[in-house]
Parts: sequence; C-alpha cells; structure tokens
Amino acid sequence: MTTWQAEPLPLFQTPEWARLVGVFDLETTGIDVETDRIVSAHVGVLDADGNIVDARDWLADPGIEIPAGAAAIHGISTERARAEGAPAPRVVAEVVEALGALFAAGIPVVAYNAPFDFSLLKNEAVRHGVAPIHAPSPVIDPLVVDKTYDRYRRGKRTLSVVAEHYAVSLDAAHEACADAVAAGRVALALAEKFGPWMPPTLDELHTRQIAWARAQAASLTEYFVKIGRLDATAPPLDGAWPIR
Repeated sequence: MTTWQAEPLPLFQTPEWARLVGVFDLETTGIDVETDRIVSAHVGVLDADGNIVDARDWLADPGIEIPAGAAAIHGISTERARAEGAPAPRVVAEVVEALGALFAAGIPVVAYNAPFDFSLLKNEAVRHGVAPIHAPSPVIDPLVVDKTYDRYRRGKRTLSVVAEHYAVSLDAAHEACADAVAAGRVALALAEKFGPWMPPTLDELHTRQIAWARAQAASLTEYFVKIGRLDATAPPLDGAWPIR
C-alpha cells in the first residue's frame, strides 16, 4: 500500500474523518468466524468523493474445499482458488499488514458488519502463525451507524439494500472489492447525511459504535425471543464490536 495525505475538507464538509477512509472486505468459505477461511480479500482507500485512491485484492487458496453454497455466492470455486490463489498464510499476513498500515496512519477502516470480517481475519491469523490484530481501531461500521441514525426504517439492512437506499452503486455484490468500496461509499453518505449529529472525533465515533452495537444486539435478541426465533433461556446475541 502507498502513503496517503488527505487534502483538508471545506469547513462545511464534516465530519473530518470523511476526508479519507480505508475499506475492507472478505469473501470466505462460510459464515463461521472460527472455522471458515478467507477466499478473497480487498483493502483499499477512498477519498472524500468516494473515488478509489488505492486498492489491493487477494485471491487465496484456503486449504480446504469451498462449499458449493459459498462458491455460488462469491463465484470462486475450489478449483480456481487452488489454481490461481496464493497460499493462505501469505494472504493473511499481507491483509493484516495492509490494515495495520491504515490504522497506524490514523485512517479509519470501513467494514460492513465489521465483527465478521475482523473476527475471521483474527482467527485466520492465529491459525497461520501471523500476529493478529486484536483490537482494530479506528473502525467505521455502516451497518451499526445506519441502524443508529435511521433506527425505524423498515426493511432489510444487507449491504445491497442499504447501498441502494443511499444511492450507492453495487454492481457486483459478494465480490470483495465491490462490497468494500460500496461500504465505504455508504459510510461517506452517512457522514454527509448525519454528520452534524455524529460524535465530533473519530475516536469517539469508534467508542460509541461499541455501545451502539451492544444495544442493537440486545434489542434484536429481545425481538427474536418475542417472535419465537430464539428461546428465552438461550444466550443473547453477541454484541461485541468490532471484533469477537
């Protein structure tokens, strides 16, 4: 990744963190953050207008079979991953390094449903002997932010639905680059719409999201119990953020 320097925004364009954002997304063998593996990854940087400033993509050989259901979603078969993908340990190490560089530069990393990507990456790092990112920060999770500032909007909150709501193009959903860039542009749209009500600093926004995610998990747990989807004696949904 290269070194970036953001140009100051005019005073009316707030919050300040929207000058430059990192973006991060994984496509994987499944949805279990402890046992599933990385298939593809994207780490990039967007400017205040959502233009791509820097980008890097990875295709990994996860070392296991990619289930047909997962391949149907992201389009990467076991055969392709084995033929074209880099060894998983190298991919994991390079993704961790790229994210670490953004965090070290104070650039926030946007990840939609951040606990999934960061938790799976952490577990992959441990699996392959790479020093993991235990406490990624600063992170911006458009899913958490959108639920906070537009709490009562009806409908799903998948990335494709939320991107459409904020007029963000997502032409290749479930492709790591497309999803990462769309999530970053949704974050910028949220900043433009709700900036005056957001915490004034990036550190405070990160900290607030920890509480918001916990409250959202508690509310969803209560709803699932009410409709019978979750037993009242079952453990509540995990609201840890941005990593579990």
